Formats: sequence, structure tokens, C-alpha cells
Amino acid sequence: MRVHRAESGRLVRREEPVPEPQRGEVLVRVRATSLNYRDLLILDGDHFTNASGALIPLSDAAGEVAAVGEGVTRFATGDRVLNAFHSNWIAGRLPDALVGYGNGRDGWLAEYRAVSEHALVALPDSLTYEQGATLPCAAVTAWTSLAGVRPGDVVLTLGTGGVSLFALQLAKTLGARVVATTSSPEKAAKLTELGADTVIDYRATPEWGKAVLDTTGGRGADRIVEVGGPGTFAQSLVAAGTHHAEIALVGFVGAEGPPVEFMDLFRSGATVRKIWVGSREDTEDLLRQLAVRPIEPVVDSVFAFDDAPAALERFRSRENFGKVVLTSA
Repeated sequence: MRVHRAESGRLVRREEPVPEPQRGEVLVRVRATSLNYRDLLILDGDHFTNASGALIPLSDAAGEVAAVGEGVTRFATGDRVLNAFHSNWIAGRLPDALVGYGNGRDGWLAEYRAVSEHALVALPDSLTYEQGATLPCAAVTAWTSLAGVRPGDVVLTLGTGGVSLFALQLAKTLGARVVATTSSPEKAAKLTELGADTVIDYRATPEWGKAVLDTTGGRGADRIVEVGGPGTFAQSLVAAGTHHAEIALVGFVGAEGPPVEFMDLFRSGATVRKIWVGSREDTEDLLRQLAVRPIEPVVDSVFAFDDAPAALERFRSRENFGKVVLTSA
């Protein structure tokens, strides 16, 4: 089978034996995978220091069951599946140590992978393999970030990365009003097409937190999906107002920014909640939501398996709007 392994920050294609599913394992014929920002961090060695050399990257995939090991009861040959982001977080509280694909253990950029049956979720017939492969990281992160959002709430999304786009789409299915930020007029138009009620150009309006207050009559956002980290958190806190908003702390894709003053956080009354993507149960909850309130995942481009380096460069350019997907026939 074909695999891509990460070696010294680049992808190297190899031919390797198809793995044999062990007891409790399922052999998945991988049909599609997708890229996330964490994949760049791992490949570039900027984060996730437990990642070892020459591992198979990527955390997200969808495919079909090619074989099952002894004792498997959840799936049968031919079933369509996608992976849960964490292989060992089924439901409830976080385990003592989370185990994710493409970081310290092999990921999904291979034609076949043998994994625990408990690390997989059934892929609904309403979703293609390409669409299913966009969900495990970005969509589940967006979904858990929106937990408890009610109709009429104001949700603030930052930029046009995968989590932010899914958060916009999912928030609209929950009846929320969405305020989105971007620095591109072209992307602003696309955000509006996706359902954003208000779009703020953060480059033209550096104090965009105040702009959120202005567009909400001074109240601010009820939920902020905070993906920028140090470069955006101070303005997110302004956007939270003083009405006990919740800031879902997702990532740190932005540049460095000013330090946050304790009294600013104290006066806001905001709750800051770290998001660890989600459990398998969260993934199943998301799929139930999509069954009754469907959305179409935004896919920027689709590359063939052998073109993985080109897909990586497309993603690295940050010119994409939507997910970059790889397929394997």
C-alpha cells in the first residue's frame, strides 16, 4: 500500500505492507483525508513535541471497513466510517492522556489503517467520503465550542479557517446570529453567502472587539470561538462585553498580541473554556445534528493521494477557503 510519512518537515511516499487487524481492530480502506492547522505545526516541528520522526501524518479520515479482527462487534466489512479525533476518548471526562492521530502515533495519510473499533464512527450515507473526512477535527471542535448556544445568541467567529467556517454554519443551524471577521473582501462575501449576519474587516478595523459591541447594541457576543490565541484574545475579550459571555479557547493561529489584563477579564464576567476537539460521543452528537439540520462542508480543493505535497502547499499558503482534501481511489 502507499503511505506518506513525514521526514524532516516534508512528505515522503513509501510502499509498505497492508496492516493486519488485530483483536478488536478494524482495517479501514482510507478513501479521503483532510488537512488541519495542527498538521502544519507537527510537520514544521513548532508544536506537539511528542511527535516522533517518520510518522504518518493527518488526524482526519473517512473510508470503508476492509476487514475486521477477532472480537469486533461495532462494524462489519463494507461499512462506511470516519475516525474520532482522539482514539481513547469515548465519552465523558477527559482521560488522563489523550491519544491523537498524526501526533506521536501514525495518522491517516495511507491507503489502509488498522485501528481500534472504538475509535471509529459510522459515516452516514448522506455524506460523501470527502465530506466525512472534513469532520473529525474542525467540525467537532466547532460543535463542542458551541455547546449550550441558544436561538438568538450572538456567536463570534474569527477568520476563515476550518473551525471558524464550521462554527458559522453550525451556529446558524442552532438559530444564532453570527458575527464573523476576515481581512479579505472576497472572503467576506463568501462568509455572507454562508450565512454570516455581520462581517467585520479586522485589518481595516483593528479594534474589532468594539465593532462587535457596536453591532450588538453594546451587549457583545454570547459565544466567541477563539482560534487566534495571543493575537486576538484581547479583542475577543472586548467583544465579550460584560454579560457573562463564554470564550471557547480553540487555538493560536494568530500572531503575538498585547497581554490580557486580569481586571479586564474579571470585569467581563466571561467564562474561558479550553476546547480539546471532542470525544467520540461528541462526534456522534454532531452527526445526529447534521441528520436533522444538514450543512454542506466547505471544501476548497481536492487532491489525489500522490499529490499530497501539493495539497500541503495549498494549505500552507492560507489562500484556501474551506478544507483541503486528499482522496485515494
